[in-house]
Amino acid sequence: MADAPSPTDAGSPPFAPRHWPAWSAVVVMWLAARLPWRLQRWLGSGIGALAMRLSADRREAARTNLRLCFPEMDERAREALLRDSFRDLGIGLFEFARAWWGSVAPMRRTVRIEGVEAIEAIRAQGRGVLLVSGHFMTLEICGRLMCDRLPLAGMYRRHRGPVMEWAVKRGRLRYATAMFANAELRPAMRHLKQGGMLWYAPDQDMRGKETVFAPFFGVPAATITATHQFARLTGCAVVPFHHRREGADYVLRLGAPLEDFPSADPTLDSTRVNGAIEAMVREAPSQYLWIHRRFKRRPEGVAPPYR
Repeated sequence: MADAPSPTDAGSPPFAPRHWPAWSAVVVMWLAARLPWRLQRWLGSGIGALAMRLSADRREAARTNLRLCFPEMDERAREALLRDSFRDLGIGLFEFARAWWGSVAPMRRTVRIEGVEAIEAIRAQGRGVLLVSGHFMTLEICGRLMCDRLPLAGMYRRHRGPVMEWAVKRGRLRYATAMFANAELRPAMRHLKQGGMLWYAPDQDMRGKETVFAPFFGVPAATITATHQFARLTGCAVVPFHHRREGADYVLRLGAPLEDFPSADPTLDSTRVNGAIEAMVREAPSQYLWIHRRFKRRPEGVAPPYR
């Protein structure tokens, strides 16, 4: 039986025979993480194109999201963006695997990181920092690159399978100072109160959590209020974290802390956070995770947009 995990320890790997099929999948991903970066990009583009053809549900979800978020685009432009997003989705699979289990030496040679000095000044005051970003396909690789400069902890959603849960958490703890599951709010808040840094992506519809409807690209979206709560209860600074791939290079930028945050209104604060993430998406629209059904929960009386 696996040991009980902690935010800084993945515990013992589950080696029971019933887990062996899952281990075979992890081995394949581990090997894929070691392919040359140029080959990974080529394979990823092909896998993404194939996924677009085979996964009708996710393709239609992404197409609906793009129609809602970019109504000013004509259909041809949105279809081109849809194809690019699946291509980047495929490349992102290799980026995730490389971040967890491979080498990021090729990325370190060309990465550009901006805004670190301002964050170090905040930390020198003993204040915690909450980095807010969205679910981009560059999320893991850029998180690992940022950990070269800053001691980052992260929040994540647990995997259902114990093998993948152990393998991914073990991989992340190679570079992150801690990994808090989304139910481990008290330890995460304690980390921030002690002056730590925490990376969080609050841009998905998470059922069962405290949410409000706040605009995202002008569309009401069920938005978790955790960013407001973290800032209210810990006094941390909330900093937008922009990251994107430019060709084979990466650009990481830490924005200015949100001013007068938090307010007394969680809906207002959630609107500001959604606006910050929207600005990130507009910088690299094809690298955002459009296949997530972001607008599946609607205000009362409004029909869901997905089939």
